[in-house]
Amino acid sequence: MKLKALLFDLDGTLADTDRLHEQAWLEGLARHGIQADQHYYQTQISGGLNPEIVRRVLPQLSEAEGEAFLAQKEARFRELAAEVGPLPGLVELLGWAQEKGLKCALVSNAPRVNALYMLQMLGLEFDPIVLSEELPAGKPDPLPYRTALQHLGIGPDAALAFEDSPSGVRAAVGAGIRTVALTTGHRPEALAGAGAFLCIPDFTDARLWDWLERHDPAKP
Repeated sequence: MKLKALLFDLDGTLADTDRLHEQAWLEGLARHGIQADQHYYQTQISGGLNPEIVRRVLPQLSEAEGEAFLAQKEARFRELAAEVGPLPGLVELLGWAQEKGLKCALVSNAPRVNALYMLQMLGLEFDPIVLSEELPAGKPDPLPYRTALQHLGIGPDAALAFEDSPSGVRAAVGAGIRTVALTTGHRPEALAGAGAFLCIPDFTDARLWDWLERHDPAKP
């Protein structure tokens, strides 16, 4: 089936924000006596859902305390992300997609307030916007991607997903979608092991454009 849609994760995919989330998380955890590092962030936090992460790494917090922790963490992230721009090649890819008549969806574990903030900062629009916090399950469960496909009215073989974490890749691949991984926060080996068929540093990578050329929906 011809390519009909591109599905994008947000953090680490549209923009190199993973390091900013890492900083905000580590600062917050330090206030609770947890001296975490990048390995801890990548293995215990990256790609997860905020409430689940807090219940696991800060089990001593009440529900209200956990919500307050997350509100503070996300406010700190937005402060750090004030000057972030899109990954190289993203604007060109979105322009190519528009030219070819492809739909573009956002599929993210980010809280809605962060997602809308980042899209405004980056000057980007997506339809639909599927957020895990508004579903019964989030990534690495395939449900967010299956929901996006339903909104788009297409099957998984007509879509291409872009992710940056092993859990996100597993979610997209679990929904049957071919997945390209951005190596902004994780090693290519981990992303390929999760099921990505191509690992790239950004959207200027010639291998991505070679693939798109071969799957150009405008070609007979």
